[in-house]
Formats: sequence, C-alpha cells, structure tokens
Amino acid sequence: MKHNFLNHPYPSQRMTTFAKKGMVATSQPLAAEAGLQILKQGGNAIDAAIATAACLTVVEPTSNGIGSDAFALVWTKGELHGLNASGLSPENISIDGVKEKGYEEVPKYGWIPVTVPGAPGAWAELSERFGKLPLTEVLKPAIDYAENGYPVSPILGKMWNQAYDKFKEELTGDEFASWFETFTPGGKPPQIGEMWRSPGHAATLRSIAETKAESFYRGELADKIVAYSDKFNGFLTKEDLAAYKPEWVNPIKVNYRGYDVWEIPPNGQGLVALLALNTLKGYDMPDSSSVDRYHKQIEAMKLAYVDGQKYITDPDKMSVTVDALLSEAYADERRELIGEEAITPEPGTPPKGGTVYLAAADEEGNMVSFIQSNYMGFGSGIVIPGTGISMQNRGHNFSMDPTHDNRLEGGKRTYHTIIPGFLTKDDQAVGPFGVMGGFMQPQGHTQVIMNTIDFHLNPQAALDAPRWQWMEGKKVTLEPNFPLHIAQELERRGHEVNIALDSSSFGRGQIIWRDPETGVLQGGTESRTDGAVAAW
Repeated sequence: MKHNFLNHPYPSQRMTTFAKKGMVATSQPLAAEAGLQILKQGGNAIDAAIATAACLTVVEPTSNGIGSDAFALVWTKGELHGLNASGLSPENISIDGVKEKGYEEVPKYGWIPVTVPGAPGAWAELSERFGKLPLTEVLKPAIDYAENGYPVSPILGKMWNQAYDKFKEELTGDEFASWFETFTPGGKPPQIGEMWRSPGHAATLRSIAETKAESFYRGELADKIVAYSDKFNGFLTKEDLAAYKPEWVNPIKVNYRGYDVWEIPPNGQGLVALLALNTLKGYDMPDSSSVDRYHKQIEAMKLAYVDGQKYITDPDKMSVTVDALLSEAYADERRELIGEEAITPEPGTPPKGGTVYLAAADEEGNMVSFIQSNYMGFGSGIVIPGTGISMQNRGHNFSMDPTHDNRLEGGKRTYHTIIPGFLTKDDQAVGPFGVMGGFMQPQGHTQVIMNTIDFHLNPQAALDAPRWQWMEGKKVTLEPNFPLHIAQELERRGHEVNIALDSSSFGRGQIIWRDPETGVLQGGTESRTDGAVAAW
C-alpha cells in the first residue's frame, strides 16, 4: 500500500529528495555525505548511521560530542529494535552530596551534572550487532575531518559564537580551560567558512574504533576522564565507566489513525509525544488551517507534558507504568479536560501499575532513527584535556526533591529529552523521523506526525510547516511565519501567545519514508539548520 504523503502547501527552501539505493538525512551536509560514503563502500544503514553520528561529533560540536548520550530505533529484517545508550549518574552522587557542595539544584556546568556518556557504547553496540563493516572503517570519515579540518557552516558558526559569548562569562573556573583551548583556538571561536580541526578528537575516535569503545570505558581514555574528574572533585569514577553498557529495550507505541508511532520507552520523553497523540486520536481533526486543530494540539500537548515531567525517569524508578499512561481509559480522561478555552495543565493520576538527529536507510530495507546529544549545546563545559571529549550535563535534569520520581540518586538514568521516532503501518516500515531541540522534541514529533498522517504532507512539507511550542501554563510561542489570523484566534481562546523573532528554538528535524511496494525512499531535511539529505 502506497503512503499518500504528497502535498506541499508551505513555501520551502528545499524539495523532497527521492532515491532508491540509500539515503542519509541529518543537520550537517558533511556528516550526511560521510554516511553515504559508507553505504557506497558496502556498509548498511546501521554502518551509515554510526559513521554519521561519529562525524557529527566533529562537524557539529555545538550540539553533541564524544561525551554524549544516544538512543536508536533500528528496523531490520522486519523487526524494530530499541537501544537506550543514556548514561547513569555516578554511584556516589546524592542530593545531600550536592547540597554539601553548596547547591540547591543540580547545576548546568562543571563536573556535578556529568553522567556516564553512552554514545561511544552505542556506536560499538550497533556495529557489533547489526553492522557489516568494521568500526575502524566506519569511523574513518569522522577521524579525517577531525585530523584535517573542515570549514564551519553558517548555522554552526552562529551557534558556536553564541556558546562562546555565554561561556566566557559563565565558565570561569580552571576546570573549563580545556573547553576554551579546544573550541576557541587563538582565543576566539572559528568563524563561518573558517577551518577548524581537533587532533585530540581524531586520536580519541581512532582509539574508540580500534578497541570497539573498550578504551573509553575500561582503558586509556577512561583513565584520562577519571583523572580529570578527580582533579576537580567530580563524582564520576572509573567504576562508573567500567560498569556501563547500553541497553536493548522494547520500543513503545500508540496506533494513530492506522499507523503505529514508535518511541523509546522512558527514561526518554518520547512517551510525551505518544500521550499527546493518544489524546488527539479521539478527535476528527479539522482542516489543517483551522484554529481548532492548533488549539486541540496545544491542549493535548500541555497535558501530556505535565504528566511526563511528573512521572518520567529511570523506568525502574517510575511510580506508574507506561501501559497505564497510554491506556485508552486515561486518554479519555485527559481528553475530557479539553474545551474551547486554554487551560492551565495539572498532572493526572493514571491507574497505578543542544542535540543532533539523523535518519538512514539502505536498499535492503534497513532503516535507522538515531539521536545523540550533549544537552544545552556544548554540555557541561568540561572537555578532557587533549582528547576532544566534551562531557554532557544530563544530570541537570534530576530533581533535588526527594519525593519526586526523577529525584537525584546514584546509578540512575535521568529524564532525557532526546528521542528518536519511527513510523510503521500494517507491520511494515514507513520510516524514521525525529525533531531535535530539548523540550521541543515531543512537540515536534507530534506536529510532524499529524502533518504527515492527518494532512498528507510529504516529508519536506511536514518539516517546513510553521510550528508552535508550549512553554508553561497557558504560554505558547509561535514561529515568525505562523499564520497571524490563527495566532489572534488562539489569543481569543485564552492562550498567551508570543511570536518568536527567529526559528532557532523550534527544533531541527529529518524524515525518511520508504514506499513498501517499490522500495523508493523519500527524504526531507530541516530548513531551520544546515541540514542535508545525501542520497544514492
């Protein structure tokens, strides 16, 4: 059965890309081409995804790094597999321990919010289970860009300069000196079109490739990470790194108008998108230009989000089950709260029981939805000297409230913003999708899926359509190109509307759909970033 995703009513800088043999879509053209290069060398979509992800740590360090976390949804041989490569908090961290250091909440920067990075483990795990080429071959493009350099692209240059302006004011301690040495050579960030290289980054990637990430968790790189943690009294230990291994998980889904929408289960926030869609499927969705469409989307999303913020954490620590949250009875209960006027959302009581994204597909039918992030751009501001390893700050999302599901504890995964998505119909792959961007991500997933299924938009059109973002309470921010008459009507319905001056906070997405009859791939990439679709 063909999927009728063909309409394109919004002005676009790009057209949907079509190809047959392979496709990689991501936020950086050099990284997309790196993945395509691996496909042409005989690798599969999984190899291409790993190559692209590793390359993104070099060519978009403003959003991710070797010290990132990662999640993946992999379709192969008619089955969808989920990989949770988010790291755990150090075993010896605690609420009291952080308070003893003078903090009432987990800080954004420094060693305290650093959790075990999962990305290198994800690359090795995916390669070992599903890859065709050796990891040493797959990581070559990333190593080459780190060693020999590349010219900085426009959006990347803008983000790099913004990070520098913030960091030079806020990161004043000695522990941050290595960040400036690595990312501001000569005392300033690289400018658009200027070459940047990182030999330490190259050496680290080569070590990860040669040891299948063993050096990162149990070898020379682990020793360097822990030595730097010890120097500045961090909580992270060698035992924390050595104990780490990514976890294969069963993806979760809701059926939305005949399509199964898949996400990674908690600790990721993909559950928020599914909660919203589970509520919205109870409505006959009006015309795409109707204010009622936007009103219902926003109301369903805010209800989903407050539930997510209350309950999502390490799945072993959740006080309610995913099945309870996604039950039809609970969706009916939440739907009853949506009326004609905007509401201030409260969590329900169900029955007890900065980021990069890429999509890759090959001619054999393998497809990958992969996301990786440091959080808040460059992450913690901690870079391990001489290695290019920029450490994430995911621990900032932990709550210091000892009664909260997501309370800070040792050896625990926190609420995680990064989420890959996947769409199937009648047990066949439609394809991978994702929208990066912090807490915008499930909001982007919901809007892109509804654009696709309800309004039959092709991948590029589904991404280009103007977006909204619920902030808190009744506050909603709209993109600059959002229809003014709908914005005014939302105001009349009680929403507190703000029009953004630019589109930087509305996420950056990629989509690849596969025609089940012909195998033809169609891909879209985000017009809000330096994105590209590399196709063969």
